[in-house]
Amino acid sequence: MPATVRVGVLNDMADSGPGSEAMMDWIEREVAILRDRGLIPTPVEFAHAYGLGLPSGTAEAIENAYHELVQQDVVLVVGPAVSDNALIVAPLAERARLPTLHWSGAERARGRYTFQLQGGSHEEEPLVIARHLAGLGSGRVAVVHDGSPVGMRLLTTLVAEASMLGLEILAREALAGPGEAEQVVARLMAAAPDGVVFLGVGASVEPLAQELRHVKWEGQRITNSAGMAKLGGTDANAADGWSYVAMHSEANETFRRLCADAGPQITTASLCARGHDLGRLVAQGIARAPDISREGLRLGLEQVKWLPAAQGEEGTLLGFGNQDRGALHGRYLVIRQWQDGENRSIG
Repeated sequence: MPATVRVGVLNDMADSGPGSEAMMDWIEREVAILRDRGLIPTPVEFAHAYGLGLPSGTAEAIENAYHELVQQDVVLVVGPAVSDNALIVAPLAERARLPTLHWSGAERARGRYTFQLQGGSHEEEPLVIARHLAGLGSGRVAVVHDGSPVGMRLLTTLVAEASMLGLEILAREALAGPGEAEQVVARLMAAAPDGVVFLGVGASVEPLAQELRHVKWEGQRITNSAGMAKLGGTDANAADGWSYVAMHSEANETFRRLCADAGPQITTASLCARGHDLGRLVAQGIARAPDISREGLRLGLEQVKWLPAAQGEEGTLLGFGNQDRGALHGRYLVIRQWQDGENRSIG
């Protein structure tokens, strides 16, 4: 058995990535807790690799960063965070037989050696959106999306679910930037929808929200999980009334306890909840590994089951299994809404 457990950390957003340092802090915290309890007897060290991946960087940067970790003889890789980059890494992990735990929204980036802590879901967020709108009696919607792979995947899933629910999609519009918002909104209003949906990585939702406010349209407005950061960064009046898919709820007892314990250290609730869950998966996977090898870590992650998650509604659980590579189980997606510059859970 090696003298130390070497864990690779792949940062696909380079040093400026939102939440990258926070995730590392939580991983180290959870590993330290189990080491103090004697459940991880072997020292743990972290090897870091940086590469500016998609959408701002390149696939090659991600491939190089991952190969760098492989060459450092790590037994587990944590990352990447961005869905497009997780799809790049997945076949690399399978070839290297190196267990890799990414925290993106790409369900397709799973495999025998590729585990996912869901960072949202391209396949499930549109279902939550469509069912939320249907529950409100909003049956005639217009959809705006960006041109990213994420936006297109979300759109495909939403269209399929809308057909199942009898939700009528009156218009579909692509929005690449602020210069197009006025024309896009004019076409949406001509279709007379009672709801507007935005799907994508988020940059285009800000000009859309501002233009809808400018024309004084007050129907249902909802977006995917991009709404947490992107709508929070725009002016409060434009964001007001927008709902979005989120992954934390004040009804979750584990999350409430986390906030109480961390106190003022919690600056971004969603990142802290995700960091807590990611850190627990890493630490528990190491503690449960039958030996400190790549195969041992794969088996260790498969033995992590039924841990209370800080993300999602109360009762959401963390864990994997022999054929199960998605960590979150239960109602891990919730709907939140922006009101007066603050966001709150509404279901």
